[in-house]
Amino acid sequence: MADQPGAGQLAGVGQEAALAHPGPASSYTAPEPFHGRRVSWVAVSLMMAGFLAGGLGLVLGPVWWLFWAGGALVLVGGLLALSTHIFEDWY
Repeated sequence: MADQPGAGQLAGVGQEAALAHPGPASSYTAPEPFHGRRVSWVAVSLMMAGFLAGGLGLVLGPVWWLFWAGGALVLVGGLLALSTHIFEDWY
C-alpha cells in the first residue's frame, strides 16, 4: 500500500500541466459532505423494513398477513419518498 497516492496527489486528465506549475493560490474547496435529509432516511427505512417483513412473511409459513403488511410498508415508504422529492437529495 506504499504505492498508493495520498491526498492531493491525483491529477485528472489535462491537469498535469497545472500541477507541474501551480498558480499563486488554489481556489479549490472540498465539497461539504451531504448524507441526505431525515425524511429520506425514514422513507428508505420504511421500504427496507417492508421488504424484510414481506420476505419473512413468505419464508415463515407463508404468513400472508405479514407479506401484505410488508407490501403496504413498501408502498407507504415509496409514496413518502416520491412526495418529498427524494431524488433531489443528490448534491
